[in-house]
Amino acid sequence: MPPVARVTPTPARVFILGGTTEGRELASACAPIPDLEVISSLAGRTTSPLLPAGKVRIGGFGGIDGLTDYLRQERIAAVVDATHPFAATMTAHAVAASAQADVPLLILRRPGWTEQPGDRWHRVPDLATAAKLLPDLGERVFLTTGRQSIAAFAEVDACWFLSRSVEPPAEPLPSRLEVLLDRGPFTHIGELALLTEHRVDVLVTKDSGGSTAKLDAARELGLPVVLVDRPPLPPSANVAPTVEAALEWLRRGSAVACTPG
Repeated sequence: MPPVARVTPTPARVFILGGTTEGRELASACAPIPDLEVISSLAGRTTSPLLPAGKVRIGGFGGIDGLTDYLRQERIAAVVDATHPFAATMTAHAVAASAQADVPLLILRRPGWTEQPGDRWHRVPDLATAAKLLPDLGERVFLTTGRQSIAAFAEVDACWFLSRSVEPPAEPLPSRLEVLLDRGPFTHIGELALLTEHRVDVLVTKDSGGSTAKLDAARELGLPVVLVDRPPLPPSANVAPTVEAALEWLRRGSAVACTPG
């Protein structure tokens, strides 16, 4: 009697839309799980990105239809959107493409920041409102809104700006701007030293969540903070606040049990 052939199950492909710390952490957590194959997608806007574990795809998709085709062609079992909280267009595309391809989607979003006693926060809905508010709050501004956001402050001549980003910002730029090229994580002590050295009197940032080092330093120095609110999530979105919660979603079978046939 011939031996019975053993069939090895095909790992379920998990597609992580990444570029964040959480995306890299989730890829690392999934890598040792034999039933999962991880593919991470990076937008390609940074020339030297921090690469996650597993396979990596770099570049865009050409819109919703392109992403839908990719999910189908690569037989993706589940999508985890772990993009930046302000990457609203990519999240909208992920929701639409996952629905069209009939692939379950989870949005991994770290919680936003919570105001603490002693904070001097000014919440605004967008960057344009932040730019209009600045001259009334201070003259020396620390911008930590990302290099693609600097143009929103180009017409604010009343302020001097210090911007921090991994790569240089593109024009248009404020007339008085000093660019600091650096990559986190940043520490409370380091942020205190930076704010003091540059005599910063107002901080502008997006409500990205995560490390509170710059907010803690601003609170200690009594500085006002202009905080740009997050764009809203799509209606009825399935959201996980932590990497552990996202991993549990996958382990429950959202990916493993629904591998496309």
